[in-house]
Formats: sequence, C-alpha cells, structure tokens
Amino acid sequence: MPLTSLRSLYRFGFGFCVIAAVSAQADAMSLRNAKLEALSFSALDGWKDDDQAAAFNAFLNSCRAILNANKVMRSARPMLGGLFKACERAVGAGQLDRDQARAFFENNFKPVRVMPGGQPEGFFTGYYETEVEGSRFPSDEYTVPIYAAPTGTVTRKKSTVFSDLDRTKIEDGALAGKDLEICYVKSPIDAFFAQIQGSTRVKLDNGRLLRLNYIASNGMPYTPVGKFLIDRGIVSKEEMSMDKIRDYMEANPEEGKALRRKNRSFVFFQETPLRVNDECLGAQGVPLTAGRSLAVDKRIHVYGTPIWVEAQLPIESEKPETKFRRLLFAQDTGSAIVGPARADIYFGHGEEISHIAGRIKQNGQFVLLVPQNVPLGGTTVAVAKDIPLPKPRPGLVVTAAARTTTPATVNVRAHRHKPRP
Repeated sequence: MPLTSLRSLYRFGFGFCVIAAVSAQADAMSLRNAKLEALSFSALDGWKDDDQAAAFNAFLNSCRAILNANKVMRSARPMLGGLFKACERAVGAGQLDRDQARAFFENNFKPVRVMPGGQPEGFFTGYYETEVEGSRFPSDEYTVPIYAAPTGTVTRKKSTVFSDLDRTKIEDGALAGKDLEICYVKSPIDAFFAQIQGSTRVKLDNGRLLRLNYIASNGMPYTPVGKFLIDRGIVSKEEMSMDKIRDYMEANPEEGKALRRKNRSFVFFQETPLRVNDECLGAQGVPLTAGRSLAVDKRIHVYGTPIWVEAQLPIESEKPETKFRRLLFAQDTGSAIVGPARADIYFGHGEEISHIAGRIKQNGQFVLLVPQNVPLGGTTVAVAKDIPLPKPRPGLVVTAAARTTTPATVNVRAHRHKPRP
C-alpha cells in the first residue's frame, strides 16, 4: 500500500470519532454525526467540466474488488450492494467517452452532500508516494534500515507486529539481528516520511527501483508531530506543512529525532512487483489513480464509493487558489483519516508532487454519489464489515527480501499516518 501504508498536518487532528452506520432497514443508509442533503447534479459546481471518462476508468479499478463481494456482504452494507450493481453495469458498458461516462454516473447515482457535526464542509489533505535513495546493504552512507514484518505474522485479519516495541526502541536497535531489513536509506527523516505516506520508491545504488508498501505496524497510536511545532510557536498552524516538518528536522538533527519519537507508531513494509509506471496499491487492493483516489475513514465509507470534491486548493501555488472540482473514489484509508467528511487526496509521486500534497489542508464540499437503489435515512446501528479485495492476478507474488506472500493473504492497506503538518 500505500502510497500505504501508513498513505499530512498529520493530517491536522481534525475529524470526528464516528463509525459506519446504516439503517435498521436492509436497504437504507445514513451516517452518524453527519447530516445528509440530497442534491441534483446540476448543483455540483464544475460537474460538466470534469473528465468523467477518466473518473469512469478509476471506478472500474474499484469494481475489480467490489464484484468479489458475496450476497452476505452486500446485504450487510446497502452501499456495497448498490455499488455491486453499478459495477455490473459499468463492466458491461465497455469503453466510454466523457459524455457517456457522465451519463453513466447520472443514471446510476444520486449526489448527497455530507455535512459533519453540523459543519457545512468536509476537510481534505493530500498524500503521495515518497522517493528515496537506498541500498540492499548497510554502509557508511546507507545506515537506516527499512524493515519487513516477520514471515507468517501478517494476514488479512492481523496487521500488528512487535506491539511491545515503540519507535524509540526500534530505532535504537531492538530489531537488529532478526533478518528483517529490506534495504537501507541515508536519512531517518526519509524513513519517517515513507512510513507516514505508507509507500515509497527506493532508487537502489545498483540502478534498480524497489517498490515498497505498508504491510503492518506496531499498533501503537499515531501522534501527529506537527502539532508540537505549532504548540511551541515554531510554525504557525496556517503555515504548517510536511515541508515545514522536514525543514525543522533537517536543520535540528537532535531535536528532530526527539520530535519523531513522540510518534510511537512504527510501520513495516513489503516489497511489491510494481513496475516504474505502476501506481501503488491502496487499502482496497487496487492501484491508486493520481488525482482520482481518496483515502477515507474505512469504518464509515465503503471502498469504491464515488465522492465529488469541491474545494480551493494550493496546487498551482502555496495559496489555496486552484479550483478543484473532481469526481474521486474511496480506494484507501489512513489512521489519521477520521470522520464522515474527512478525506486524503492521492496526488502520485515526484518531488513537486510531494510539495503540493504536503500543503493541502482545506475545507470543501464532500458529496457522496449514492447508488440509485439505496435510499437514505433510517435508524442507525453500528456495523464494521470486511470489504472485498480484488482476486490476485495469476503469478502476482509480493516479496519481502527472502519472505514471500500473495496479495490474497496480506493486508495491503496504505496505512499512512499522514503528517497533519
């Protein structure tokens, strides 16, 4: 995962502690701690200007997983059942152009604005896949290990290892001698940010590219370290970004080390057979699409749900002046992504992308596209069901050094703890 695992102000600690909620009726849905408002597509600013053909292709990625859902899973979550039927139609529709794709979404979904805790807007941050230089072997230059999880300890139901070891103990060498090192990088800061984002591209000193995704964590709570810089008056809340955190750590090595260790959570990786042009896998188990994939609260939203976003974001400059009006899809999650209208936008990889993703922290309209056959409302009850992953492609094997496991048996969440700068 991805850009895991984890995959922002870390990402600022905003959000509501809520859980997925559905109607006591088998065919209705609602969200606790959020007001839902039915809209028309004509009410969505920029709807007709978006490239719906590109959105449709991203939706087809999600359908690979959704169509694995059995009847029991679909009946337990109305949204999943509705998405299943929409996916059947999408797969049967073939290749669609922009107008045809827009008609598909309008014919199969209805827009519903989510207003969390009485607030009119949701909150958005950004994430990306990091890039670092590394080596398979330690040296004076490459000193910081990137760890895999022990063989056989991680399954789809369990993704916690070394729960007795916090970041400080691990960085001080508690795992030395256990043969878990996948590779080594130059900087502990690079390793830290790779863990936050949940995936990384390691450019090895032999010229090869190593793709790593989240596989597990030590299970300790994630702490957004940016808040300590804000509390100390080092960086203002308005200026806080991942770049600001990195700048502080690089300029103040010892203080930066202490700052990192305030986040006791630690992430472990797995090697993936992704190629240079492949995007990393999200928690849904499908490749993410830059600018079309969202990380959401998996306790609330069903993977594959279309979500319309309207916001002013700092993309073209550091000021939030770029109009972002786009249909995205819930294909990932993160421990810092909590709440019914909280989402993290995946921007891809590259140095410029990292700067853009790291400064996103804006409010905006969070609009679900709910399948036409799923009514709203009803008495809410808590649910927490597993969401299907896509069937593994033949011959697809995920390796971690000498360790091997298939995607069908591992947790591929992009566990990003995102910096809430």
